[in-house]
Amino acid sequence: MLDFTDRAPLPDAPREFGFWSNGSWRQGGALFERRSPGHGVPVTLTPRCTVDDLNAAVAAARRAFEDRRWAGLPGADRAGVLLRAAEIVRRRRDEIAYWEVLENGKPISQARGEIDHCIACFEVGAGAARLLHGDSFNSLGDGLFGMVLREPVGVVGLITPWNFPFLILCERIPFILASGCTVVVKPSEVTSATTLLLGEILSEAGAPDGVYNVVTGSGRTIGQALSEHPDVDMLSFTGSTSVGRSCVHAAADSNFKKLGLELGGKNPIIVFADSDLEDAADGAAFGISFNTGQCCVSSSRVIVERSVAREFEEILAAKMARIVVGDPLQTKTQVGAITTDAQNSTILSYIDKGKAEGATLVAGGHALDLGGGQYIAPTLFSGVTPEMSIARDEIFGPVLSSFHFDTVEEAIGLANDTVYGLAASVWTKNIDKALVVTRRVRAGRFWVNTIMAGGPEMPLGGFKQSGWGREAGMYGVEEYTQVKSVHIEVGKRTHWIK
Repeated sequence: MLDFTDRAPLPDAPREFGFWSNGSWRQGGALFERRSPGHGVPVTLTPRCTVDDLNAAVAAARRAFEDRRWAGLPGADRAGVLLRAAEIVRRRRDEIAYWEVLENGKPISQARGEIDHCIACFEVGAGAARLLHGDSFNSLGDGLFGMVLREPVGVVGLITPWNFPFLILCERIPFILASGCTVVVKPSEVTSATTLLLGEILSEAGAPDGVYNVVTGSGRTIGQALSEHPDVDMLSFTGSTSVGRSCVHAAADSNFKKLGLELGGKNPIIVFADSDLEDAADGAAFGISFNTGQCCVSSSRVIVERSVAREFEEILAAKMARIVVGDPLQTKTQVGAITTDAQNSTILSYIDKGKAEGATLVAGGHALDLGGGQYIAPTLFSGVTPEMSIARDEIFGPVLSSFHFDTVEEAIGLANDTVYGLAASVWTKNIDKALVVTRRVRAGRFWVNTIMAGGPEMPLGGFKQSGWGREAGMYGVEEYTQVKSVHIEVGKRTHWIK
């Protein structure tokens, strides 16, 4: 049992994992060593699988789908497996959170909260498995009856990122399985541990062999092969817009897979003068600092009414300075480490660009030497203009750009001035303004006087270049289905040949 009353210990040696295929652990070839981004020590060893390993996992998923060992079960039986999985995740909560922290660098308090959300995803997915249904048409005349069947799409390939390894997995897997599909997962090479552990959990919960498979390795090898695989019916990818675009080409060039894409974001938070500025500033600080800003729905642009802009930025800068950045295994830590060396360099380079392009640095703007890890102070730039790179590019780090506006129309224009449309929020005490902004800002997720709120009942997804499709809830289950129209002749059919 791990003790999180203060700080959990680092492992004495890295834990070695196999990969999960056809209901059991399998041994791969060469191993990838993952070092904790918060501590700089080795924590896990995971297989660099081959394309042959992937092909075997896809074949197992195909057999499990075609023989209907999963899709042929009543929804109530699939729901039972998902509910048992929720209970096992609850029992292993601290263990799962621990490996999330070690591989990703997020704070342990945050990781535990994410696991609670994952439990809810399995519970909602169980309900969706029972409720999934089609439709009927009784309006085709007395001689014909119509039905619409909603059927599982088949074998799903799921590619997940390193920023929320278990959370993003669990915002998809319960709904994929609720639909009756089988799945092959390719997690990020740097954060594979908890995705692999879910294989054990689902097996213990009663999922048949071959329903859930995990093949680890590089995106260039395993991810590309999964995207192009002719026996995969649907590909779900979460990551950058540029890689999402390559997934579109791979799907089209192979077998016209169905696609679900959750991609990048440059998400606005609009603050009106009539809002509670303390509350809005707290929301903005949380929105950019949560998960060190390595979050597709991070609020990386704050658009503030000019009359209160200076006051708001002073409040916000003071709040950002009080954020506790540090060892992710410490329970008091609010912001942990940057997950990869490459991302750390990218964030610091954008901070330099912001300074060079003429933005005013108000808070942060530097790396933190906390011993053994990669840490960056939450950063705020003011005087940002739309053409600056920090205004347009998804930085994927704790860097917030502040813009000013005078009218509602100007605020909406600034919010929509991006190729992305993933998330947005508005802060105001005026419900009329809130509704106008909510209706006109193009974003798949919207918050009013809050940020990053909600549960797995609500759909996730974006507009524009932030992706295709929706995840979670009934919307998420339906995403992994296809509809079949059935026409039933009632009585004697009129013959065509006389």
